[in-house]
Amino acid sequence: MLLVSDLRKSYAAPSGGSTLILDVPHFELRAGQQVALRGSSGSGKTTLLHLIAGILAADTGRIEIEGVDLTRLGESQRDRQRARKIGYIFQTFNLLQGLSVLENVLLGMAFGAGVDRSRARALLARVGLGDRLNHRPGQLSTGQQQRVAVARALANQPRLVLADEPTGNLDPANAREALALIRDVCREQAAALLLVSHDEQTLAGFETVIDIRELNRAPAR
Repeated sequence: MLLVSDLRKSYAAPSGGSTLILDVPHFELRAGQQVALRGSSGSGKTTLLHLIAGILAADTGRIEIEGVDLTRLGESQRDRQRARKIGYIFQTFNLLQGLSVLENVLLGMAFGAGVDRSRARALLARVGLGDRLNHRPGQLSTGQQQRVAVARALANQPRLVLADEPTGNLDPANAREALALIRDVCREQAAALLLVSHDEQTLAGFETVIDIRELNRAPAR
């Protein structure tokens, strides 16, 4: 369901010119597959996720999600594809502090197929927040905020879930719980999962773990 080929991304260097960050000749992910990507800070993990999600535009290459090549789409078209087919779980959660828990999930739905309040409530109940619908993010623990982020990412029943260091801001107990939740809900919804992390405990539970150095031909920094 995901096919990446000949993907390259460079950034402008402070001294002029450009620095090659990512050079991935081939990567693929099957429907429902769960893969973890290992890599240190600065190795290109987040850049790869941003490119797959259509947040960044590639310099060259192809990124196909269910046969649609994102690299051939404009920014607004990539945004629509992301809303319909991709759920993104950020390390920093990216919740809107002025909105309630329920409103954060509903807003995510508004950019996809449409708002479904009953589904939003059911998802929040599934992640253990059925009694926190009207709370603001600042009124929740860090672990609870991550659960809201998971519910929001899965609200539009995405075909692909991208998780960028989703346990990085959590203590060990909450990290284990959040990771299990993400993987369980992805299985329930038959969504593929690509999770990036440098934490060996997080990576240990995955059958398929790939070091980004195996994918990325860009020079190490």
